[in-house]
Amino acid sequence: MNRRQFTKFLVLTSFGMFVGNLWILLRACFYREAAYAPRAIARVGEIPIGGTKIFYYPGVGDPCILVRTGEDAYVAYSQKCTHLSCAVYYAREHERLECPCHKGYFSIKNGAVLQGPPPRPLPRVALEQRGEDLLAVALETLEES
Repeated sequence: MNRRQFTKFLVLTSFGMFVGNLWILLRACFYREAAYAPRAIARVGEIPIGGTKIFYYPGVGDPCILVRTGEDAYVAYSQKCTHLSCAVYYAREHERLECPCHKGYFSIKNGAVLQGPPPRPLPRVALEQRGEDLLAVALETLEES
């Protein structure tokens, strides 16, 4: 490979990366968060206090975890760690969500990062109670300051 071929390769590769980054920027600027349909995920009282239930929201490929933290208190989060998408689980004895892959810990109260490499809080699933049903109604992200 001579200098001319190498320079051509570098220019074309750089241009490709520039176009890719421009595409990502444009999608981020014009992407509107979709409104998700409410989905029944559990019955009130179905889970014991301190218990959990895995469900999928907003789609079948989006695992979430529902935790009953008190008599009438429930929280739900995406089950994918924001570091490398490993599954998080509820550690009742520590009252936090834990990622076993790289020791990432999240607050059960708001999904904020407590320790480890995760760069962002867990997305929270907004819950609503209708009669005896618990419904997932939206996916929210906590903004870190």
